[in-house]
Amino acid sequence: MIKRYSRPEMSSLWSEESKFASWLEVELAVCEGWAELGVVPRDAAERIRQNARFSVERIEEIEQTTQHDLMAFVANVSEHIGEDARWLHYGVTSYDVEDNALCLRMRRACDIIISDIERLIETLRARAREHKWTLQIGRTHGVHAEPITFGFKLCVWIDEMQRNLERFRRAREEISYGKVSGAVGTYANVDPRVEEYVCRKLGLKPSPVSTQIIQRDRHAEVLAACAICASSLEQFATEIRNLQRTEILEVQEAFRAGQRGSSAMPHKRNPRLSEQVTGIARVIRSNLYPALENIATWHERDLSNSSVERMVIPDALTLLDYALHTFDRVMAGLVVYPENMLANLDKMRGLIVSEQVMLALIRSGLLREEAYTIVQRNAAKAWEGRSFRECLLEDPEVTSRLTRDEIEECFDYRSHLRNLELVFERMGV
Repeated sequence: MIKRYSRPEMSSLWSEESKFASWLEVELAVCEGWAELGVVPRDAAERIRQNARFSVERIEEIEQTTQHDLMAFVANVSEHIGEDARWLHYGVTSYDVEDNALCLRMRRACDIIISDIERLIETLRARAREHKWTLQIGRTHGVHAEPITFGFKLCVWIDEMQRNLERFRRAREEISYGKVSGAVGTYANVDPRVEEYVCRKLGLKPSPVSTQIIQRDRHAEVLAACAICASSLEQFATEIRNLQRTEILEVQEAFRAGQRGSSAMPHKRNPRLSEQVTGIARVIRSNLYPALENIATWHERDLSNSSVERMVIPDALTLLDYALHTFDRVMAGLVVYPENMLANLDKMRGLIVSEQVMLALIRSGLLREEAYTIVQRNAAKAWEGRSFRECLLEDPEVTSRLTRDEIEECFDYRSHLRNLELVFERMGV
């Protein structure tokens, strides 16, 4: 799954090569931290940095014996260091290395996602400006409600994506913590100053307190941000799919020369990318539940989280990167049909101004229930195929209170958009 949907920057981040490179980054920082305290000779720390390297193939070979990936890694790096290897991994436990490295990679992944979201917001802003005044029917319960514009719809999406952006910024901060506190977090064999040095070197904050691991609520928060963002994308993608339905056809995903929609039906143009985003969102959400379960560990730690994280963290972040990139492509190339939007707007023969008429009757002196009953009675006639305007003009209870001009004014869609500028100003569009 990851291989198929990965984009290079994100996929390389979760490769074995990247994992071991981040482990080495931490191990070298630990050596330097000890050197700062005079425990490890400075020249030894320098030689370790100069000579340290690894081979994924060799680590996997050693792991066949050790059945422990971190120890296989340390053994492989030690092969290149020689006598100075006695200072490698000094005073620390596996997760003093692995947790810092994982947090580093998750933070870098968050940076990619944040960039993806910012790009999508800019694309949505551009399309919202383009269609600021493109009239469209608003729908509630799948039924025509009142006029909006397509640009207004996109403003709603921008607002939601800005919240997703803030969630990821907060999640990035929550995952930007490290620990070098030993086997149960008590600094029994490592000086807290080493932790301070390592975290400063890596751009992390020292966890105020930790066990053998950093608490997993931090990791769960990142995956929760992934799940919510994916759900937003699914909502938007579902709307595109609905608006592309033949009976509506107000928008359409870009369809390029040579593209095929069906092996059997040459006429088909399907919202395939939006459907992909919808499906991928479900997979991303499925990764959150195991991440929540990882918060509970036995005592100062157990191994139940490890196997889960190797799958759900890369999966969720990689798939979200793909989904954001894909939906950005959808919106950048989206074909909009204003003429179809206008045609759909008029399908109900004027019924969509029923609230305007009711409010006009209330202003004329009727009680709300009386006005509602009159308008609903005429709306029922229009549902059967007549013009709502004609029905109103034939109703003496309406014409005795509203002039023809006042009735006509209710059918002016511009009244629905009188505050549109305010919404666009709020959204910075």
